[in-house]
Amino acid sequence: MKPFFQRFNTTFKKRIGYFVLILVCAWFWFCLPSPLFKAHTCTVLEDNTGRLLAARIADDGQWRFPKCKNIPYKFAASIIQFEDREFFAHKGFNPLAFGRALVQNIKERKIVSGGSTLSMQVIRLARKGKSRSIMEKLIEIIYATRLELTASKFEILSLYASNAPYGSNVVGIDAASWRYFGREAEKLSWAEAATLAILPNAPSLIYPGKNQERLLAKRNRLLERLLKAKIIDKETCELSKQETLPGKPFALPQIAPHLLQRAAKEGFEGTRIPSTIDGHIQERVNEIIENHHQLLKANEIHNACAIVLDVNTGNVLAYVGNTDNTGKPEYQSDVDVIVAPRSTGSILKPFLFASMLNDGELLSTTLIPDVPTQIGGYTPQNYNNSFDGAVPAKRALARSLNIPAVRMLQNYGTEKFNYNLKKLGMTTLTFTPDHYGLTIILGGAEGKLWDITGMYASMARTLNHYTTYNGKYNAEDIHPPHYTYPKKKKEVETTKQSFIDAASIYFTFEAMVEVSRPDEDAGWKQYTSASKVAWKTGTSFGYRDGWAVGVTPKYVVGVWVGNADGEGRPGLVGIQTAAPILFDIFSILKPGKWFSPPYDEMEKIAICHQSGCRTTEICEPIDTVWIQKSGLSSEPCKYHRLIHLDETGNYRVNSNCEEVNKMKHVSWFVLPPAMEWYYKSKNSSYKESPPFRKDCETSGLKSMEFIYPKQYSKIYVPVELDGTMGKTVFQVAHRKAGSIIYWDLDGTYIGLTQNIHQMALAPDEGMHKITLVDEEGETVVQQFEIVSKKSK
Repeated sequence: MKPFFQRFNTTFKKRIGYFVLILVCAWFWFCLPSPLFKAHTCTVLEDNTGRLLAARIADDGQWRFPKCKNIPYKFAASIIQFEDREFFAHKGFNPLAFGRALVQNIKERKIVSGGSTLSMQVIRLARKGKSRSIMEKLIEIIYATRLELTASKFEILSLYASNAPYGSNVVGIDAASWRYFGREAEKLSWAEAATLAILPNAPSLIYPGKNQERLLAKRNRLLERLLKAKIIDKETCELSKQETLPGKPFALPQIAPHLLQRAAKEGFEGTRIPSTIDGHIQERVNEIIENHHQLLKANEIHNACAIVLDVNTGNVLAYVGNTDNTGKPEYQSDVDVIVAPRSTGSILKPFLFASMLNDGELLSTTLIPDVPTQIGGYTPQNYNNSFDGAVPAKRALARSLNIPAVRMLQNYGTEKFNYNLKKLGMTTLTFTPDHYGLTIILGGAEGKLWDITGMYASMARTLNHYTTYNGKYNAEDIHPPHYTYPKKKKEVETTKQSFIDAASIYFTFEAMVEVSRPDEDAGWKQYTSASKVAWKTGTSFGYRDGWAVGVTPKYVVGVWVGNADGEGRPGLVGIQTAAPILFDIFSILKPGKWFSPPYDEMEKIAICHQSGCRTTEICEPIDTVWIQKSGLSSEPCKYHRLIHLDETGNYRVNSNCEEVNKMKHVSWFVLPPAMEWYYKSKNSSYKESPPFRKDCETSGLKSMEFIYPKQYSKIYVPVELDGTMGKTVFQVAHRKAGSIIYWDLDGTYIGLTQNIHQMALAPDEGMHKITLVDEEGETVVQQFEIVSKKSK
């Protein structure tokens, strides 16, 4: 039995030994914490080449950048020569170096060398706060050996370079390079790299005015060591020794501070952000904004922002979120206005124009009424308070006329328009379409420059890619801008139809090219001759916001100008404040070719020269033009009509006063009275239809029309200081110059007018009926309601 127990004990001990060995191996394998470093890091924003744009200090108050992506050769060579010349030979622990350090410490009777490898120093940095003892040194050796098993030498160097202390609150080679030398680590000289290799060993040497001689001596000895190792030549060594040591720390770049602020809020805090920003364009746009800021301040306009997008990708190339008003917090320079909702003014009009073209509701040449208009108590006005009577849709867009835009939206429908804006990327329409009503087209809703610029870019991208995809569309082309690169590129899936077709977009941009520019600005003339830009401005009610957006096949530029607190200023209009910035930005961008016409989505047809609509049999003259195919279903000309003249051609007649065989049947362009009244004053070529001969009846064609008010209008009249009702100006248009109109209010004759048919009246509150009769007996009756400001 004894041999059996002996064998059992031996086997049991072996098993225990194996078990312990497994436990030790498991502990050794899992002994390193993951991640090794858990300290807070800075939020770092880089441009599309990796250049630093801005950085934000870490939550613990340290300038500690995220882990280094690359280790500069000069720094790597310097730190290896200074700290661990056998770095690439050992496996975490160097017994010879450790023994050499032990002998030195015994001779000096103090610690002069730790004998630690770079791998061991990485462990010590990760275990910060631990006392320097023999036990701690053993732990460092074990952990360093473990680190070497799974981490490459480059990764270990990166960990050291990212976490080495550099004095004060500076940690890591990247932060130290910017703080002490004002440049990125890759651009350090040999002297600068040697200085930063020395400092982690004695960070206190960096303080300006202290220990400069010691720091200089240590740096020069390291340069000599690099020379001896044949890493640098003698000339480089001598020139490097002549370089001065760093002085007062540099401030880190703040080239795109508002984008950094935004990125931190959107989940990138404490990370390195490789952005799509073009650093060169960003700096130039910063300069342009600041130059205009100096001019705008004279009018107490203190804020402006701008964004530049690449059309085909949606990449943000420049992001200037606000002006710099350092020392004046009341001007709210910290607000990122690019993502702040602001009243849109007229900046949405091109989207309505494109939508109506796309749905075949008009052609770009279609005449739109431009007369005094009242719709359910809403009375829009043009910016210049004048009327054209009728104006082609593309001209109304180019001149940003408000009344034609409101009439177009009334015809198109607010629900459809709101839906289209949301689909294009407008995120601020949180209420129902009825809440905004027709005012949405004139600034009745708020929008973000980020959204609106992205919406224009989506339309330009769709038009560009229509050619790229051989006449097809990609639904993914409509997307918001992005300042970081997408993690995964989506496969292109093309279709034959699009939310807005290419031809409608093309004609919209063509109309926007014709936007009126200030004639007196020679600089703008010079630019427009160099490059073609589709652009639009907007001004909000109360002169609070000035907008400008410009589009080319390569770029979209968006600009906003105003006061962040919403204070309005005289002269704060888009074309005077935002547009000059827009064109200054375009002047620094590389010009290119204009959009290619999408002929597959277009049709060449005859249109009426005067109405701009599809022709009817009686339209003359006609023009042959390209239109979007959806325009084939648009309304034909309704203004040309056949009129019957006598043999002289000077009078109109009918079958009651003239034989048919003696009549001349002529096609005539005839506008309704109100439209005609204003149109003829702006268009000298307009010919009024001849008058009826005295012996003929004038049935059929109305001669007069109310301009204001319209039928069943509610008129809100303020009460004067003396308690009486204020007056309302009633206005009528009559085809016949010099005609007399007799006015009757509620059955009481109140007077007559001749030539200019206006009368100021002050009816009491309530419903009223006004009757007009001209010399030929034609009668117009209109009902309206007077509502005092108090009752409202």
